[in-house]
Amino acid sequence: MKQVLARLLALCTALCALACVVPRANADPPTPHAASAPAAHQVLVMLRMPSPHFRPDGAYGGGYTDDGTRAARRRVARDLAAAYGLRVVDNWPMPAIGIDCFVMEDTGTGPVDRLLDTLAHDPRVAWAQAIQEYRSLGGGDPLLPVQPAAQVWQLTTLHRASTGRGVTVAVVDSGVDANHPDLAGQVKLRRNFVDAYPDGPEAHGTAVAGIIAAREGNGQGIAGIAPGAKLLALRACWETAGPPARCNSFTLGKAINFALMNDAGVINMSLGGPRDRLLEALLDAALARGVTLVGAADPAQPDGGFPASHPGVIAVASDTQRAPPPGALRAPGTDVPTALPGARWGMVSGSSYAAAHVAGLAALILELRPGTAPARLRADLDGGARVFPAALASGTGQAGSIDACAAIARAAGACVCLCPSTTTTASLPSPRPH
Repeated sequence: MKQVLARLLALCTALCALACVVPRANADPPTPHAASAPAAHQVLVMLRMPSPHFRPDGAYGGGYTDDGTRAARRRVARDLAAAYGLRVVDNWPMPAIGIDCFVMEDTGTGPVDRLLDTLAHDPRVAWAQAIQEYRSLGGGDPLLPVQPAAQVWQLTTLHRASTGRGVTVAVVDSGVDANHPDLAGQVKLRRNFVDAYPDGPEAHGTAVAGIIAAREGNGQGIAGIAPGAKLLALRACWETAGPPARCNSFTLGKAINFALMNDAGVINMSLGGPRDRLLEALLDAALARGVTLVGAADPAQPDGGFPASHPGVIAVASDTQRAPPPGALRAPGTDVPTALPGARWGMVSGSSYAAAHVAGLAALILELRPGTAPARLRADLDGGARVFPAALASGTGQAGSIDACAAIARAAGACVCLCPSTTTTASLPSPRPH
């Protein structure tokens, strides 16, 4: 009884701190210029390009310099546009999959499906497709006591074994507030792939980034699942006056290609939408390179939606979702405290944030066992998946089906937390500096 009362007292104290300094998470976020959806008659036209003969360094900005064939591809694109009554709007080379992606707009009024079929039969075209739309799936650290992972995943103890140091996690999302007190110094690179719309801090991307890699021990806010990891903050989605954030095939494709060309070990995609040939090709390329992919399961889709349902992607549902899709893992995703733009914190809920937990956990495993193949990492998570007792699940009886302690123990080769008392001291590594 005394232990229960002590826990309740700590929870109440932390919640009071939250109420005093943290605005509500569902307050309207700062509103950037709203990006409109792609025009109804815009399509993506893919032209083949040679394989790159270099590995770009951290300064690589997402563009591509090759042996002069880019100019030739642009000429081909202009010829195609002239032949089919199109206008070239934009293009972006994606060397990760050997494709130069052109956005073209149909100046006529015919059906887009007929145009795509015509382009598909042109030998100069690798393939052509519609631009699909996607949306986010959101629904000494004073807030650590109220973080679900702090209890369910024994987060403080896990960090004695691993913090994700040396691992790069790509956050493909809306804008991240890299100057937030909990994220200062955590963002390795920031890029904006939503062309013509100013980059800026946005709620969804900042919240996801905070859950993954918020600083630990800074006396403010929360602790990320992997505070030692570094982030690629890749803005492929944009926010209007309210949720959800919106993305499309082209912006997501540019961001994922950038992540692959800049050595991301984990790519987090807290978003969902229809299947897409361009994105499927990029995800397959990522898996072939050994990159761990994490996707939020869409609760409105029986299969979890795309990209969560793509083979090889770790699909993650929120802990309170009644019927998660087959093969999806559950992680904390309800009333999760995290960072918000403008040096704020707040509570968020949704599979977006459950996925962020798993992306952070993947980084912990990769620090302990670098180069772990995505399939083996998934097996580590699967092997310990279980329903936690109600006492650990804050009353739900289902929170956090992933046994983080077991997953990290497999990677570390020793008991890490919840160990038998006779072996606890011997099993735990020494605390590591952050």
